[in-house]
Amino acid sequence: MFKNRLQQYFIAGLLVWLPLVITVWVLMWLMGVLDGIFGGILAAVVTVVPPLSGLIQRISHIPGIGVVALGVLIFVTGVLAANIVGQWWLRQWDRILVRIPVVRSIYSSVKQVSDTLFSGSGKAFSKALLVQYPRRGCWTVAFLTGAPAGEVERQLVDSHVSVYVPTTPNPTSGFFLIMRRDEVIELDMTVDEALKYIISMGVVVPHEHVLPASSHGAVGANHAAPPRSPH
Repeated sequence: MFKNRLQQYFIAGLLVWLPLVITVWVLMWLMGVLDGIFGGILAAVVTVVPPLSGLIQRISHIPGIGVVALGVLIFVTGVLAANIVGQWWLRQWDRILVRIPVVRSIYSSVKQVSDTLFSGSGKAFSKALLVQYPRRGCWTVAFLTGAPAGEVERQLVDSHVSVYVPTTPNPTSGFFLIMRRDEVIELDMTVDEALKYIISMGVVVPHEHVLPASSHGAVGANHAAPPRSPH
């Protein structure tokens, strides 16, 4: 009995500290990466402008300076992009990058994806879905990313949707699928709840809540499970 009680106390303490320790570790790792990148930029500046070496060396030893510099850079870029002059410079920058053979394909693809993801009117990752993957009878949580277009849409007979199936516990990698619209089931959970469910490998169960009636059936033709393959 005493041994079981000690084990329960240890597990309870572990559950309190483990999320905090992992969170701090991830933040420290990210801070180290950003500080390293910023340190490389400062080293390049010292090479170009040697008189600034003393000031730059003092700045480079400040913990977290890379995070602060990145935040300032993003904010200033946003301010410049919000006015006519900044937009003109951004267009010139885009024209330069799209003329470089290898950089062109990478930059254009990443820019289109980022514009879609961070656009307020975009539909990427707007709904959590339940789909059968990697085979019928196996179910997983996925996200709606849009609908096929162009040549892909012309080659498909029925109505289809674009789906992203994330891996567990790292949802940043996954698989892109094009599925029939009537073979996906829209879930009554938010995208954040679905991500927690995926990252926790099904341990963190989302709270049940009811969506407005108009949102039901917005993806699939119905919420019935897709037909099973014959035995």
